[in-house]
Amino acid sequence: MKNLLAFAFGGLFSVGLILSGMSNPEKVLDFLDVFGDWDASLAFVMGGAIMVAFLPFQKAMRSSKPQTVFHEPIDLPTNTKIDRNLVIGGLLFGMGWGIAGICPAPSFTLIGLGHYEALYFIAAMFAGVMIHRQFSGGR
Repeated sequence: MKNLLAFAFGGLFSVGLILSGMSNPEKVLDFLDVFGDWDASLAFVMGGAIMVAFLPFQKAMRSSKPQTVFHEPIDLPTNTKIDRNLVIGGLLFGMGWGIAGICPAPSFTLIGLGHYEALYFIAAMFAGVMIHRQFSGGR
């Protein structure tokens, strides 16, 4: 049952990405072009996502042992410092997003839509994950 629900909610998430335009790299690049032909519509998508996730995240953060609805532990980050690694990681993520117009979840949606060019992005994303693990001691 748990896997069926995960599949259903993953599918719903993918449909949401498609309908909102988050899986369209051109729309994402237009959103990031704040000094040109700016398309602010994705700000509303992100705002809606924040509103949906805000209360569950607050509940998880306040709980001594946060769990999913299936009583599986949620491993929340404990580091609250803004350090060099966070800034560099954020810059690299932002540059990748800005160059490709794709962020991680929509990259998989693009494959489902037949845009196999997203495989270049996914390969680079996994390479970045592996490089991070190599130099961060597996964290």
